[in-house]
Amino acid sequence: MDRTKILLDENDMPKQWYNILADLPVEPPLNPATREPMNPKDLEPIFAKELIKQEISSERYITIPEEVREIYKLWRPSPLYRAHRLEKVLGTPARIYYKNEGVSPAGSHKPNTAIAQAYYNMKEGTERISTETGAGQWGSALSLSCNYFDIECKVYMVRSSYYQKPYRKSLINLWGANVVPSPSPDTQFGRKILEMYPDTTGSLGIAISEAIEDAALNDNTKYALGSVLNHTCLHQTVVGLETQKQFEMTEDYPDIVIGCCGGGSNLAGVSLPYIRDNIAGKTNIRIIAVEPSACPSLTGGKFEYDFGDMAQMTPLLKMYTLGSGFIPPAIHAGGLRYHGASPIVSKLVADKLMEARAYHQVEVFDAAVTFARSEGIAPAPESSHAIKAAIDEAIKCKQTGQEKTILFNLSGHGHFDMGSYDKYFSGDLSNE
Repeated sequence: MDRTKILLDENDMPKQWYNILADLPVEPPLNPATREPMNPKDLEPIFAKELIKQEISSERYITIPEEVREIYKLWRPSPLYRAHRLEKVLGTPARIYYKNEGVSPAGSHKPNTAIAQAYYNMKEGTERISTETGAGQWGSALSLSCNYFDIECKVYMVRSSYYQKPYRKSLINLWGANVVPSPSPDTQFGRKILEMYPDTTGSLGIAISEAIEDAALNDNTKYALGSVLNHTCLHQTVVGLETQKQFEMTEDYPDIVIGCCGGGSNLAGVSLPYIRDNIAGKTNIRIIAVEPSACPSLTGGKFEYDFGDMAQMTPLLKMYTLGSGFIPPAIHAGGLRYHGASPIVSKLVADKLMEARAYHQVEVFDAAVTFARSEGIAPAPESSHAIKAAIDEAIKCKQTGQEKTILFNLSGHGHFDMGSYDKYFSGDLSNE
């Protein structure tokens, strides 16, 4: 058998998101002026009210609106695969599974929250949404979502990715959004950074600042964030909840769950339902967060309150951070180039409910090629961090003779990352 494909009927798709704040409260965001917990009303000029409500909710399960589920059905439930060919190549007794989120129209997990955020904004009469994007997965997902709900969209795309991944930019335009490289001349903060650092590769911290400034200065505009925040992690739990249902169709269950981590939304999506069961004492599953060595917030940062953006316009968030002014090298996993990690993921790592590790760029691409040549899927550089960890864990099983079950989230495909693969094969990929 080459590959086992485990499918669910659309009726089995979750009707609720799981909110881990009911089981694991995190420190609240702080008003940077007073250092007191943020008043939710202070966020209303930037975010949709329902999203603010979800951000602080302690309700364990939150109903997914039917209008959102109907759009989810374009690609959900996404398939769970058992990677028999990869297991054979590695010669491991481990059983390796992956949830393929690359089957969405945008090619990644990002529409799981983009659809929801655009829907809630539409319900509140929002005419326009501004946002940032790293590698372009979030920007394309939000562009797609705003198109469905007839909302104008402006995307500030990190400059290095804007030029590394031109077809991701084209996809954003295809679905009707306006995309510019960040830092851009379109905002006061963007102009300031361009004057100070004219050759900068940009960063998510800079792009977030531009998008927030845009929303703050335009009455018809709200801001949307594709990772980090509690409500983005909430929406992504459809991934893990589906996966648990799919494993019910097998005689297997994960011993290890792995996801790549930049801000942390896809990692949270696949892992939080399993962490729920760990907290309840039902299971004892290892959860592994994998990040780039070039931007090691979980493995090299400090767990403290920090701004989510470089201009220091956001509330202060308790998270593992490299500092809001940190500009990482222009690695090809653009979606992982963020100075901080989600407060939820950070809390899990701090409480030792989740492990964290970091890899260099070339070894990640080595793993991506091994996966592509065995499973036939070209993975995104971000997702390839999870693949690398899964391969390492499978090799450990080979060395020890243990028959463990490994699950990782294939958070997106790499069809728009061929320029990065070209650099890898030509030997021009730096080992950041």
